[in-house]
Amino acid sequence: MSGQVRTTCPKCSADRKKKYDKCLSINLDDGKFNCHNCGWAGCVAEEDDWEKQQRMEEWKKQHKPEPKKPIEYKVPTQKGTKEYSEKFINHFAKRGISVKTMTECGITEGMEMMPRKDDDPGEGMIMRNTIQFNYYLDGKLINTKFKTHDKKFKFVSGARLIPYNIDSVKGQKYCIWTEGEFDALSFHEIGYTSVVSVPSGGGHKNLDWLDDFMAEYFDDKETIYIASDTDTRGVELKDELVRRFGIDRCKVINDYGEGCKDANDVLQKYDKETLKKVLLKADFLPVDGVFAVNDLKADLDALYEKGWQKGVTIGLPEFDNICSFETGRVCIVTGIPTSGKSEFVDFMTVMLNQRYGWKTVYFSPENFPITYHIAKISEKLIGKPFSKERENRMSRAEYEVAAEYINDNFFFIYPTDNCQVDNVLEKAKAFVHRKGCKIVVLDPYNRLDHDNGSERETVYISKFLDKLTYFAQKHGVLLILVAHPTKLPKNKEGFYDPPTLYDISGSSAFYAKADFGITIHRDVQEMCVLAIANKVKFKHLGEIGKAKLQYNINNGRYSAYEFGKEMQWDNSNFLQDLMPSNEGEEYTYTAPTSQTFAPNPEFDKNAAAPESIVLGPTVTPTFDNDDTYWAQFKHDSSPLPF
Repeated sequence: MSGQVRTTCPKCSADRKKKYDKCLSINLDDGKFNCHNCGWAGCVAEEDDWEKQQRMEEWKKQHKPEPKKPIEYKVPTQKGTKEYSEKFINHFAKRGISVKTMTECGITEGMEMMPRKDDDPGEGMIMRNTIQFNYYLDGKLINTKFKTHDKKFKFVSGARLIPYNIDSVKGQKYCIWTEGEFDALSFHEIGYTSVVSVPSGGGHKNLDWLDDFMAEYFDDKETIYIASDTDTRGVELKDELVRRFGIDRCKVINDYGEGCKDANDVLQKYDKETLKKVLLKADFLPVDGVFAVNDLKADLDALYEKGWQKGVTIGLPEFDNICSFETGRVCIVTGIPTSGKSEFVDFMTVMLNQRYGWKTVYFSPENFPITYHIAKISEKLIGKPFSKERENRMSRAEYEVAAEYINDNFFFIYPTDNCQVDNVLEKAKAFVHRKGCKIVVLDPYNRLDHDNGSERETVYISKFLDKLTYFAQKHGVLLILVAHPTKLPKNKEGFYDPPTLYDISGSSAFYAKADFGITIHRDVQEMCVLAIANKVKFKHLGEIGKAKLQYNINNGRYSAYEFGKEMQWDNSNFLQDLMPSNEGEEYTYTAPTSQTFAPNPEFDKNAAAPESIVLGPTVTPTFDNDDTYWAQFKHDSSPLPF
């Protein structure tokens, strides 16, 4: 096709009285465009594949990635002593812990500035005698947890967060995971010395600090015992650890005996022999698909205590009222071409990351090359345009902060040799285990390789969706599939009606087997975006309905829309807390030192993320193509096509 065409301008038409005036001219031969109303101009001509490849290769030669600066943690100094006071020894003895175990596990005693006792009317911190749990890595002190006898505790500010007693598990065939240092000491006391503890107890769903230890310390383990508490927080920790290590090698202690909720309770109330029996009674989790009530009792108790919980939300009340999400589910998103399906999915992943710390792994050929996709995500995080041609674009410091943040929270798969679903899911599974990803995006369905042979398409699609559901449930992720509908006829007004999941090409199974069904549709008459919940499988998670939204062209976010009311755009910087205090100073990225990922109060002070049981083995990610270069690359501010 050649010649000149005219259409409405995405830059100014929405704000004009004559909204449908075709003021934008586009030359189909050279791709140049110009708006005769606002003066917006540019070029959208596509390069040939060889031209794009040549430009990319040249760009890579000129812009080799800078080595990532190591994170600078504070290194503590040894403060305490192993010459324990009698009172200190007696405190441990009452909990069944000997001086031998205290010494072997690096416990020290000493004074430290700590919070006052609850019945102390004074103000401020005071010097108090403390138990000092010293955290070593390769024999070097990395952090110290100071704890008083009335359970006030703190870590060294700015020091690295690591598992307690991590050196003990290296090279061992088994290890025991506990919820606290005293539980770890209890197992050491009875002779099981390959034992570690999470740094700050249970209930924390973000275990980012674990990522650095998976390959070297836990890939070689034949059996991993999960000895968390039996309360709700302990169940949450157990579920997350099983999700990360895999059901096939995790044995779980579900019962410590009457009146005991953890290992140290058993040691105090009974004896060493009883604790050994409790450990040896630990068993693998149930075989897939075979359950009795007792197999699920801990989770059933948690459901009874908490009740039916609304799922996680994206921070737009208009949409949150009709749809909330949880892991172990499949969400199918559809919409006619150019309706903004991928943009909305990206917005969802960014908001779930900001509100709950959920990480995402993408298979998204729709957003290739990956650098373009990273640029779009950075706009949603920073709240400003990425492109050099746009006004009020993000600063270099903002760009650097976004690039580092995306590197730690969003991951990208693009195998050039094999895009069959099994291969893509295998790579995604590696990111679930290694990085703790809770969202997997496949965008779109028709860019996966499908080989159904002589099998009818409807049968193949049904089995394909079963495979996605099984993956989501086994690995505890929200799996988002983007699928295009068939070509739809226009209605009598000359516009397209919103498609449903039944309109997706191939099978009605797209509706029948989805947990969530969402349509993204541009309402050209009302000039807004419709986010339609066509299906929400469980009523506590939402209901059928639609939300009217507006797309923010400056940063790719969505805001609530109401006809006749002035738009309230959100252009805030979600990563403001990570920005250098002085815009001119050199940027240095610092990873969080606390494992607790609190919901962002900017969006919802009461936000809380429900958790699902997650099961699955560990697989090492492998990449045979050059796209890993781009996925990890800190790209510069080269202009992007419109």
